[in-house]
Amino acid sequence: MKNEILYETKEFENLKDMINNSVKEFAKNVAFVIKHKEDKEISYENITYETLGKEINCLGTALIDMGYKDKKIAVIGKNRYEWALAYIAVINGVGVIVPLDKGLPEEEIEISLKKSGAEVIFCEENYVENIKNIMERQETSLKKIICMDDVEGIDTVKGLIKKGEELIRNGNKEFINAKIDAEKMAAIVFTSGTTSLSKAVMLSHKNIVSNINSMKKVEKMYDTDTNIAFLPFHHTFGSTAILLFLSTGTRNVFCDGLRHIQENLKEYKVTVFVCVPLLIEAIYKKIEAGVEKKGKTKLIKVAKVICNFLLKFGIDIRRKVFKEIIDELGGEIRFIISGASALDKKVAKGLNDFGILTVQGYGLTETSPVLAAENIKAIRYGSIGYPMPDVDIKIDEPNEEGIGEIIAKGPNVMLGYYKDEQATKEVMKDGWFHTGDLGYIDKDGIIFIAGRKKNVIVLKNGKNIYPEELEVLINNLPYVAESMVYGEEKDDDLVVSVKIVYNKEYVETKYPNITQEELRNIVWKDIKEINTKLPKYKYMKRLVLTDEPMIKTTTQKVKRQAEIEKMSKQ
Repeated sequence: MKNEILYETKEFENLKDMINNSVKEFAKNVAFVIKHKEDKEISYENITYETLGKEINCLGTALIDMGYKDKKIAVIGKNRYEWALAYIAVINGVGVIVPLDKGLPEEEIEISLKKSGAEVIFCEENYVENIKNIMERQETSLKKIICMDDVEGIDTVKGLIKKGEELIRNGNKEFINAKIDAEKMAAIVFTSGTTSLSKAVMLSHKNIVSNINSMKKVEKMYDTDTNIAFLPFHHTFGSTAILLFLSTGTRNVFCDGLRHIQENLKEYKVTVFVCVPLLIEAIYKKIEAGVEKKGKTKLIKVAKVICNFLLKFGIDIRRKVFKEIIDELGGEIRFIISGASALDKKVAKGLNDFGILTVQGYGLTETSPVLAAENIKAIRYGSIGYPMPDVDIKIDEPNEEGIGEIIAKGPNVMLGYYKDEQATKEVMKDGWFHTGDLGYIDKDGIIFIAGRKKNVIVLKNGKNIYPEELEVLINNLPYVAESMVYGEEKDDDLVVSVKIVYNKEYVETKYPNITQEELRNIVWKDIKEINTKLPKYKYMKRLVLTDEPMIKTTTQKVKRQAEIEKMSKQ
């Protein structure tokens, strides 16, 4: 069963046509807001869609004039206007874009550049020395640095825009008239994990734009929306999301950092954002703590029941009743999309109860990225909704519980892994992409994730335990910041074990002067309580308790193997 098409939308065959349409249709709308800080003075620069279009053309023209047509061009840095500008200019008529994780150390940046064959790199000022070191070693194809900031002696984005402007004025239309082959490789995107282990995914215009076309059929965005770009642009979820918002004429703003989320939501009157569960759950826990502090927990509970009862009769008073809570998030937030890992059911329901539409999506770098999602008419807490309108999903080799590997087919599925035919063959079989995720489909066609195939704990008696299922229960404990369930070897079997990172701030407030041993006893009591609701073979019998954050990817997924190795060493 496929996602019902809810909204009529203009479809595009490539990203160039899509962006050009936005430039024309939303010319005077603000595409990006750039915040400038000088001493204590703050000012805002509004980049309209018309300006965005001109600067894309200027930058693209300059790059082709410099001889970079059909070359691989990398980009690294935090989310900012120049990053998006470089990405769009390259992919829309210059060459192949190679987004790199801003958190990579120098040696891993070098591995990425070597793997991709990038000859040019756009970077921020703080990466210049690292990139120069890499170029000196001459182990990569890299020949040119273009800086997003003003650095003496290095070509800059601003400088190239001026150069391109002059070239266009003198009649150079090579970039503007460049034809796009929608089936050809347009981006090389690295999967999560250390670069030495991550795969280089080849995506085309068709892959990315088909995914955007599909999303617009089931999720409603407006040209009056304001999106805050939380997700890192180097990740497909982040880059496709910003392109989705640009296709709808949305205003896009940037976060000043995790500590400033709430003030940024208020500052820009944010209406929509795409995010990872860890951040959404942290926002929700803050709301809960605020409600509890004011002694309004019971009142809010009763108000939710009344609002949900009235909803059955088509009466929606949620945003009026919970105005004070919504005001804490800027007053305008209407829509949150969660992805990258499972969102706590309690959090999803809680936000929807407040009148903030919150949906969960699912996908991978290899699928550009979205394969399935909930929408306003299909919300089933704990699920990932229906497949996207242009995507087919089925369960491969389901067991007696109906759980098997999720496999997918659609125009958004990658071309393959760059220069790795063997790895491509391992995941692409008979036209179906094998995700490595386990799940099941209920009688209504709604998809549920059980866990990662490689994370399943298989006991000697043949029983399968899906760590993610237990982690959802553990993460509901108020003091838990994050958790990881894993199998620890004992004799010739595995013991179900859990590592819990507790929220230090919460513990110090709730249990002042508590000792580590006393805290451990509280946690063990709660774990045993969770165990009573589980079959005996799923009982968690070992506990690691710490306030030290786990090793994570930039989309906040725990690197399980790295964590297990770290614990073994300790």
